[in-house]
Amino acid sequence: MKFSCGKNLVLKDKKSIFIAPTVKIGNNVTIYENNRLEGNTVIGDNVILLPNNYIVDTVVGDGVTMNYSQSESATIGEGCKIGPFSRLRPNAVLGKECHVGNFVEIKNATVGDGTKANHLAYVGDADVGKNCNIGCGAIFVNYNGRTKSRTTVGDNCFIGSNCNVIAPVKIESDSYICAGTTITEDVKTDDFVIGRVRQVVKDGRAHNYLKEKKK
Repeated sequence: MKFSCGKNLVLKDKKSIFIAPTVKIGNNVTIYENNRLEGNTVIGDNVILLPNNYIVDTVVGDGVTMNYSQSESATIGEGCKIGPFSRLRPNAVLGKECHVGNFVEIKNATVGDGTKANHLAYVGDADVGKNCNIGCGAIFVNYNGRTKSRTTVGDNCFIGSNCNVIAPVKIESDSYICAGTTITEDVKTDDFVIGRVRQVVKDGRAHNYLKEKKK
């Protein structure tokens, strides 16, 4: 393998690792088995690539840990933790110390320092600020069947689980979006937003429903 690299590169299993000649690797990098690095990828210092990553045309900042994930034409800031099973699509730009976890997809979006999307979320065509929480099942709805639109989220926002953020919309800093809410209008600073159908309970009716299903 012929590529540019710094000092103390550790390749855990050379036979299963592919690194294109165009790739640049910094100092003190550890690459585990089944990693594939292609294109104009740049790996910073003190990076750990755990098994099974596919990285192409991506800038990976210092101190990043990446596990079982894909990244194409993206930028990953210093100290980020990526994966497992994350996907960074073209023009995904992550700030420092971001967490992108299980089955999270980010496309054509900027994500500020310290923001976390730990599982089962889609962030597409958006600008998200610093220190935000993007809950499990949160979806940035960027496509209406005809056109794609963009969402802006300020700093220190909480977006709860199973929220739909329907673009174009702006969520200002320090706001709180409750789980299960669909956002269709702009949210101002410090707003607390909840939009759900109230739970309806029919006491003692479950057995009747189950009997009907068995007929």
